[in-house]
Amino acid sequence: MQHDFYLAWRYLRQNKIRSLILAACLAMITALPQALHRLLDEAERWMSARAEATPLLVGAQGSAADLVLNALYFTDAPAFISMGEADRIAATGWADPLPVYARFRVRGLPLVGVTTDYFEFRGLAPAEGVLPALLGDCVLGAEAAERLKLAPGDVLPTTPENVFDLAGAHPLKLKVVGILAKSHAPDDRAVFVDLQTAWVIEGLGHGHETGPGAGRADAAFAPLSGDAAAYTEITPDHLASFHFHGDPADFPISAVIAVPRDVRSAALLRGRYPDSEAKTQIVRPLDVTRSLLQNIFRIGALFDAILLPLGAAALLMVALVFALSLRLRQREIETIHLIGCSPLTVVRLMAAEIALIALGAGTLGLVLVQAVRAGAAEFVRHFVIA
Repeated sequence: MQHDFYLAWRYLRQNKIRSLILAACLAMITALPQALHRLLDEAERWMSARAEATPLLVGAQGSAADLVLNALYFTDAPAFISMGEADRIAATGWADPLPVYARFRVRGLPLVGVTTDYFEFRGLAPAEGVLPALLGDCVLGAEAAERLKLAPGDVLPTTPENVFDLAGAHPLKLKVVGILAKSHAPDDRAVFVDLQTAWVIEGLGHGHETGPGAGRADAAFAPLSGDAAAYTEITPDHLASFHFHGDPADFPISAVIAVPRDVRSAALLRGRYPDSEAKTQIVRPLDVTRSLLQNIFRIGALFDAILLPLGAAALLMVALVFALSLRLRQREIETIHLIGCSPLTVVRLMAAEIALIALGAGTLGLVLVQAVRAGAAEFVRHFVIA
């Protein structure tokens, strides 16, 4: 038997490309289902952890899944509610409201308006600099800072959603005051400002300069009316001139994260929704996430069902390769017979080749599975919710 494996090994080395292709095919057949389930398990763990850390969400009536994805992962907001909803929750005394306004994007990254309580709730702390304290300040997530290549003290200009919308949001130069420590969460890819700054970008607030310099060609904004001009950059010189038009309770937000005081308070708060008059709803993110994950697992089961016949077809192709190989090696087999070896010798040699290829495929498959396990968390964070 030792000689059989030696001869099989020498033959496989002589035909390296054929042997490597066979081993790689078998390795992928065995590793792909395990890698897929590993990614699904990691997606479940990652999404469930984020949802479990968020007790309740209040948002506009409609799709609960869209509401959860916007508030937790900063995807596009389906609809908005007013800031008065956060005041209404705070007035009950049952929960602490954390308003979130995730509407805008800057250089492809979500620009999220929050209050300072949000950072404490998510356990976010600056690795460099400080948290936003003034109008126009922003703090970057760890991955956002790497992507934008910015540091505290730099300027990050926003871009208008529609360059032809003269009455819409104005571009604003944000001052980077801090970079958050890596949290391995969607917060790493976001740019955070306070709600007032987000509303300035929305066009609900602005500042003015009056005097001879207003309306000059080198002024921050073109004249709006008379000798007044709005600013694109908020500096200490004119910070006090910024103001909002209208009642802040009517200003838009995406959702409110409600943090109940206890189980009873959570039940009482949930009993007040849905509110047909205010067109709001309350959802438990963990329940919504589990519903989404059930759909993901159905897709995983579908992949398993597809991989089974594909794997069988791949094995048949491998068998075909061995059958064709026997035909090509007919003279070699005749030589083995002529030197006095029994027909069983050929069977043993082929079995040794198959065993060595299977061993190599198993080893390569194990390496692939371990590589997927090592990078599953990073893959899910970057590609599952983007």
